[in-house]
Amino acid sequence: MMKKAENIVVGISIGDLNGIGSEIILKTFEDARMLELCTPVIFANVKLLSFVKRNLNLTLSLHGIDKLDQVVLGKINVFNLWKEGVDINYGENDQKIGEYAVKSFVAATTALKEGDIDVLVTAPINKYNIQSDDFKFPGHTDYLNQELEGDALMLMVNDNLRVGLLTDHIPISEVAAHLTEELIVKKIETVRKSLVQDFSINKPKIAVLGLNPHCGDGGVIGNEEDVLLKPVIKKIFEKGTLVFGPFPADGFFGSGQYENYDAVIATYHDQGLVPFKTLSFGGGVNFTAGLNKIRTSPDHGTAFDIAGKGEADYNSFKEAVYLAIDVFSSRIQYQEISQKPLRVREK
Repeated sequence: MMKKAENIVVGISIGDLNGIGSEIILKTFEDARMLELCTPVIFANVKLLSFVKRNLNLTLSLHGIDKLDQVVLGKINVFNLWKEGVDINYGENDQKIGEYAVKSFVAATTALKEGDIDVLVTAPINKYNIQSDDFKFPGHTDYLNQELEGDALMLMVNDNLRVGLLTDHIPISEVAAHLTEELIVKKIETVRKSLVQDFSINKPKIAVLGLNPHCGDGGVIGNEEDVLLKPVIKKIFEKGTLVFGPFPADGFFGSGQYENYDAVIATYHDQGLVPFKTLSFGGGVNFTAGLNKIRTSPDHGTAFDIAGKGEADYNSFKEAVYLAIDVFSSRIQYQEISQKPLRVREK
């Protein structure tokens, strides 16, 4: 059965408290119409968020809870994950604040795994101050990949523009060494499956970008395209997946060629995210495809330079909430269709 919209419980990790995370979360739900779409549960502390609310002159009601079974539908629930006071110093990189960001994220992930929340939306963290002996991950995605089922893939989304990555948070000098047939096949299949079950695209078309300038110019500037990418793409295409490329990356977005495909797969982080953020900054969403649970995030960072000033644009976070809800509904529909195929009438 499809859940009613307001019954979709959106878990929210607070992110770096010295950044803009709290601000964009509260601004998003200051609009009471959001509570007609979902029920938020923020993993933090209600006294702390009340302080932030007053500091930013926001008008909304927060409902503090001490257990997840106390969630009230149609209210902005704040799960009191800690009791002690926390000193907020906007714009500062603070190891202690990083610990609270991790505590919120880990607790929200546990709630996601156990079904206490339906989807997870993560506010921005600082990748430096979250590192510790207990948390040695470069970001949200890597931890989720460990804790949840499936193979995580960063998929940046803005309406019909979707950009995935073959490699993400690794140095440029190591990209070529990471590209293998096994990796390419796995990532393309992850994107294909996500487009079908998460975006309701029955027969998606996928473009793959080349690694080298001009796709290597026939081996003059590199041979990864001819030796690896082209043969693998051809093999996958012959098995029924509509995948095309590799395409030279430099003109692919500027020419509008991306509009002919349901998703684009870049070979490394900046090759995909620079054009994506150029086209979509402030409205894009980071969606972790390939996992059995749903997680989204805004397409920006902690923005320490404007934290606490009331200047943060919350549109990307709001879009992250929308996308999480949409994907949740799409997966339910996909499961119902898959489990109840139409019967073929007997002649």
